[in-house]
Amino acid sequence: MRKCIGCGEMKGKKELIRVLKTPEDAFLLDATGRKNGRGAYLCKDAACLEKAIRQKGLERSFQAAIPPDVYDSLRKELARLEAE
Repeated sequence: MRKCIGCGEMKGKKELIRVLKTPEDAFLLDATGRKNGRGAYLCKDAACLEKAIRQKGLERSFQAAIPPDVYDSLRKELARLEAE
């Protein structure tokens, strides 16, 4: 079980998307859940991403400032995953 940083619900790992901070300080979505780096989990829902942005959930999880272009790329990637 993992906790969504947006809504705070506990769900199975397969029901969530992992947001990853690589050792090179790049942020990306890890659909496989197996890439190397520090991770935080989000529901596969744009509303959870927006809530995590408003409440600074990603910044708290990674203890770092998140650039606005990272949020834009996460929104696009999440929209692509929702369309599948």
